Amino acid sequence: MSFKEKLVWVYGFVTLIVGAVYFGVVGARLDGTAASSVDYKWWMIGAVGVTIVANIVGSIVMAIGTAIRAEITGEGSVKDIDREDERDKGIDRRGELAGYHVTSVGVVAAIALAMWRQDQFWIANALYLFALVGSVVGSAAKIVLYRRGY
Repeated sequence: MSFKEKLVWVYGFVTLIVGAVYFGVVGARLDGTAASSVDYKWWMIGAVGVTIVANIVGSIVMAIGTAIRAEITGEGSVKDIDREDERDKGIDRRGELAGYHVTSVGVVAAIALAMWRQDQFWIANALYLFALVGSVVGSAAKIVLYRRGY
């Protein structure tokens, strides 16, 4: 498994878990109350912050683990960790494109919610949801391309 593929796994996993926790917490707070009274802003900011930090930490841990494994097993070299070839670039491009399509649908949905004068809660959460789903779809597309071939 290439280092870039490992990073895709980390990114997809972190995004999925943090998003599920966020929507679980905010969804529980929404139960039986008006959307305008739900305090979601700090939870959303926290979820975005945790996602960023967890991806950075996950990338560092993955790099250290990959380097240690390369040295112990003799398979590859520490210098090969950040190597990127045409296949990696193509997979990244196609995966990101898949994620962008999903995120674009979410932006249109948020614009529609704004035009229908929905509460800010719904607009912000629609944007966040589709950004998360777009990220997960992009990661999943990359993993499929890595696994099945590009």
